[in-house]
Amino acid sequence: MSSSAWVEWAAEYTKAAQAEARPPPEWAARVASAARESGVDVLWSAGLAEVLARVLLPGDGGGGGGASAAAGWKYAEAALAARLASPSLLVALLSTRVISHRFSRPMAYRLYLELLRRHGFNFRYQMKASNFRKIMDLIDENLSLSKIFGVSTCQPGVFVVHFVLCILWQLVDAILDDEGLLELTPEKKAQWPTRPEDVSAFEGTYIEQRTEKIEKLQKMNSVITIELIEHLLRDKVITRILSLARENMQSHWGAFISRLHLLASNSSALQNSTISLEPFQQLILGDCNVYGETKHNMRKRFHPTVASSPLSSPNGRCLGASYSALWIPIDMYLEDCLDGSIAATNSIEILSGLVKALQAVNRSTWHDAFLALWIASLRLVQREREPIEGPVPHLDTRLCMLLSITTLAIADIIEEADSLCNETELKSHVKEKKAIGNLRKELMLSLQTLGDYESLLVPPPCIIPAANQAATKAAMFISGINISNGYMENVNGRNYSGNMQHLIVESCISRNLLDTSAYYWPGYISGHANSIPHTLPSQLAGWSSFMNGAPLTQSLVNMLLSTPASSLAELEKLFETAVNGSDDDKVSAATVLCGATLLRGWNFQEHTVRLVVKLLSPSDPADYSGRESQLIKLGPMLNVILTGISPVDYAPIFSFHGLIPELAAALMAICEAFGCLSPTVSWTLRTGEKISAHTVFSNAFILLLRLWKFNHPPLEYCVMGDGAPVGSQLTPEYLLLLRNSQVLSPSSLAKQRNGQKQLQVTSNPSSQHPIFMDSFPKLKLWYRQHQACLASTLSGLAHGTPVHNNVDSLLNLMFIKANKGGTSIGSLSGSSSISNSSGPGGDDSHLWPQLPAWEILEAVPFVVDAALTACSHGRLFPRELATGLKDLADFLPASTATIVSYFSAEVTRGVWKPAFMNGTDWPSPAANLSMVEEHIKKIVAATGVDVPRLVTGGSSLATLPLPLAAFVSLTITYKLDKASERFLNLAGPALENLAASCPWPSMAIVAALWTQKVKRWSDFLVFSASRTVFHHNNDAVEQLLRSCYTAALGMSSTSVCSCGGVASLLGHGFGSHCSGGLSPVAPGILYLRIFRCIKDCSILAEDILSLLMLSVKDIAETTVPRHRSDKLKKTKYGMRHGQVSLAAAMTQVKVAASLGATLVWLSGGTALVQSLIQEMLPSWFLSVQNLDQGGASGGMVYKLGGHALAYFAVYSGMFAWGIDPTPVSRRRERVMRSHFEFLASALDGKISLGCDLSLWRTYVSGFLGLVVECTPCWVQEVDLKVLRRLSSGLRQWSEDELAVALLRRAGLEAMGAAAELILGSER
Repeated sequence: MSSSAWVEWAAEYTKAAQAEARPPPEWAARVASAARESGVDVLWSAGLAEVLARVLLPGDGGGGGGASAAAGWKYAEAALAARLASPSLLVALLSTRVISHRFSRPMAYRLYLELLRRHGFNFRYQMKASNFRKIMDLIDENLSLSKIFGVSTCQPGVFVVHFVLCILWQLVDAILDDEGLLELTPEKKAQWPTRPEDVSAFEGTYIEQRTEKIEKLQKMNSVITIELIEHLLRDKVITRILSLARENMQSHWGAFISRLHLLASNSSALQNSTISLEPFQQLILGDCNVYGETKHNMRKRFHPTVASSPLSSPNGRCLGASYSALWIPIDMYLEDCLDGSIAATNSIEILSGLVKALQAVNRSTWHDAFLALWIASLRLVQREREPIEGPVPHLDTRLCMLLSITTLAIADIIEEADSLCNETELKSHVKEKKAIGNLRKELMLSLQTLGDYESLLVPPPCIIPAANQAATKAAMFISGINISNGYMENVNGRNYSGNMQHLIVESCISRNLLDTSAYYWPGYISGHANSIPHTLPSQLAGWSSFMNGAPLTQSLVNMLLSTPASSLAELEKLFETAVNGSDDDKVSAATVLCGATLLRGWNFQEHTVRLVVKLLSPSDPADYSGRESQLIKLGPMLNVILTGISPVDYAPIFSFHGLIPELAAALMAICEAFGCLSPTVSWTLRTGEKISAHTVFSNAFILLLRLWKFNHPPLEYCVMGDGAPVGSQLTPEYLLLLRNSQVLSPSSLAKQRNGQKQLQVTSNPSSQHPIFMDSFPKLKLWYRQHQACLASTLSGLAHGTPVHNNVDSLLNLMFIKANKGGTSIGSLSGSSSISNSSGPGGDDSHLWPQLPAWEILEAVPFVVDAALTACSHGRLFPRELATGLKDLADFLPASTATIVSYFSAEVTRGVWKPAFMNGTDWPSPAANLSMVEEHIKKIVAATGVDVPRLVTGGSSLATLPLPLAAFVSLTITYKLDKASERFLNLAGPALENLAASCPWPSMAIVAALWTQKVKRWSDFLVFSASRTVFHHNNDAVEQLLRSCYTAALGMSSTSVCSCGGVASLLGHGFGSHCSGGLSPVAPGILYLRIFRCIKDCSILAEDILSLLMLSVKDIAETTVPRHRSDKLKKTKYGMRHGQVSLAAAMTQVKVAASLGATLVWLSGGTALVQSLIQEMLPSWFLSVQNLDQGGASGGMVYKLGGHALAYFAVYSGMFAWGIDPTPVSRRRERVMRSHFEFLASALDGKISLGCDLSLWRTYVSGFLGLVVECTPCWVQEVDLKVLRRLSSGLRQWSEDELAVALLRRAGLEAMGAAAELILGSER
């Protein structure tokens, strides 16, 4: 008998059995026996399910009546219990008929619900049936699952998710229809039919029982339906399946949840029953995870107990190695931004990404995350309370980070949340919307809590007036005084005492993160608001006068220079004046713009910096044919801007706002245009000052060179490759590439922050076209010469060429006194290629060649080479060399750049004889060397590093390489005045980097020489010299890293602060903080100031990894006593014994891991993180590691070590590439695919591991658990086959829940595999 014949026989036999009232067991046994006799596979038969459906649904009535109908239901129950028929197919066939006829046949509907409860979701074994494909197709045809959900049900797992959601949806719609609530849904109808299509025909077919009895059954059925829904929502397998629908079918899930929410909120049957609302609420709010348990319990499963007290105790600067120490990466990043180097990145984006990552991995509230960010930024400012003097960024840069960048980072986070809320079409995502709406409330609470940190809120002396003014503004608002009429300029904060909290609140209000209700916070205003006089001054001053049309006289300009603008309207008018005003007004407006408004106009600084860049790159007017003519016409205005932003505090501000690429492009255009002009092209300013084209060019050129790593030794560009410190390979081409990517990226154009009104003039960059080096042929030619100078010795100067003549002319003018003494230009040059040129002499010796700057710069390398050669051969005295070079730099300040590059290149070649710093030929450092040595020892005392001797006590003299000696001699010829500032801003960092790259003690000698010249810079110079102790000694670097770990973990007795955490790691900055002079500098500060000069950062990563594991070993041995380690075992509900001890240990492990990841990320950027995850970690696992020699920790070191490495890897990846679905780099996908493949291969047994197996298992579970919970987007970038292999390996470890979670996070394509795994793990 064939299968179809058997089905026909079963249909006839069933009719006969109904008529004869045969018992269900007998019927089931006979049907099964007939199938075996016919050789038919009877398990989960689709044909028998269809037979039973026809029996139960004769016609369209939803079931027959009487004993025959009752027997049919009993036969169906027997068939499903014996696995003879497919329960899912039978339920599907019944659902579309029975539900729609539930009013006319309430008993059939009641029996259907019972059948559904018992057998409707039995998939575990049914999916293994050979005919399951056919069953899926029949159900899909009947319920239209693929059509409705828009996804093919070809995969069994996908089919199960669709089927479960469909059946549950039908039940919910049935209840809504019963109570007339379907009209409240957006669609106003059910997704599947809940009423018969032809009601009149149906009513005429059956003779119903009494109305009262029917109504009673209907009400009872409604309650039973709701009870069944509640039962299903409590079922772990069902909720796990539903979680897959929530993750991957968001639009349909939203529609379903909106109906469920409508039922839970409005159903009278539910409200009048004893049914619990808890499972409904958990599903609606999304608080139930893939395991059918709360997310809190999921975290306890995936991660050991970690001490997690909130940031609630205001203990000032010392926040030890506790929960607060988990935010150390923020402090480290902020402090690293202040090292004086210029980055081409956007600190706002980096900082917001960092906070989001830490909030996720620390599982903190946003209140704690925002509070941690504010505290870190305030600590950054407080570390500058006692600054040391020197050519480095100071307080204004730190205040920018606190009051502008930090506020904008928070604004980014809130704006992103708002945009996600606005973009979603799912009105049912109640929890997500609530959480998004609460972000502003969390910010407000964090700022209120910040008021308890009194020691951090004390304003530095120079901004006390600004803080007082902010407090007075709030008091005036409360008093009802109009604060938009210029009154604030005159009260000047005389009435109320303010602090940093008032400035922070004003920064948030200006960006619409808070409203003025903050002024009414308890304790926000000290004193009585009604004490402010209501009599306004009759004469308005400063900005009010400017806004009222007062001319920009010199006195008004001076007033505006010292007072920042207070509104966007003032800023916009200032810009319009700079663009459209008279020539004098343009200069005055640009001068004001680059004053206090740029430096301390924190509330809209992001607009000010963009306006400055826009002024430097003006658009082409209609009446000008060429861009160069427009730039040249604006020469005076451009010059005051370039001069205004040249101090060391300004460039980092542009860097923080991510404008370095755009600024560099604008400067390149200015250099190209003005470098082609003779110095005879000049302008006279209103003040009487005269500036030439050389002046504008030099100011632009020097500033441009400071924006890329021009001052770094050429060794970094030649041999270090990917091991070079992060950011050290910035070049003009790379800056233009970044600029083009920003301009052409739609996401980066005019990003609206917090819905704040943007200035019209800052909506778009000046040019939306890409720019390349070919656009600047003169600059490109100079840059090639610069690179050639770094790569090899000078050559190619032909006799009689214009360049040759310019070289001779410059040499004659530079060393005219040497010429008069009998040494000719030709013999001075020491080069046969340079002949005795007549050159200017006699009465014309004061005249320099009136040549364009580019032509002079082309000759400068040959000039410096000839001069240094003459000095080395004794034909030129060192003092004459320094004086001549200074004369050249004074004539064309831009030549400083070429002088620097030449000296840097020649030092690395090592072909010059040393210069003896004897005080006769060259300046002597002897007077200060002993002091420098003593202070260096004090500075590095906290690290335990030995300082090599500077003074040996003998007669040996200090020596420097000749180019370095010439360079330092040149620098000390300058006076420390504003005129020399631009030279020293470029030459100073270059000198420091050059001296640091030379053998010890070159930098110490340079520091001693400069200390003699500028005693007030002594602390800065000695600190700079102390850093070179680590440049030439890898062991010293390792010791410094060790000190960073022990300080952060509170394990060091010699640290600056014994409480650990940020206080010990970063201390209070550096300088003369104690009566005895220089105090020891915290190891974190030292490391952040030295790592950029370490020649190979890959060695750093290996040291950091090694020291992390040594720290874990110390933690295991000191925090978890050996006699208790055997009790620290994971139970079903957490840690049974030693929970407090293990919590403390895990907190320290997280601190150590976050510190290590931060050090790797800051030191080498994404390239080093990639190397760590792809190469170093796999190599570490493959090698033999013995961390528990002698069993001192009872094996706990391996478990803690596994967690430490898991956190280390995840932290590193988070810091480098973020946790957002759209990565900042394609590198993240490659790295994650590689690492997941390594994990899968090891789990498959394809790779033999050398590490301890318990450590390996802990690492894999910990790493994947963190990724699943904190960075789920990483999983979606990994191949599904690899994820299946990982899930299979995890199941072998009995980590079923993690295996499911891994697939669940992999997106829609993995939904089927996740569902199959859920059903396969069903007990």
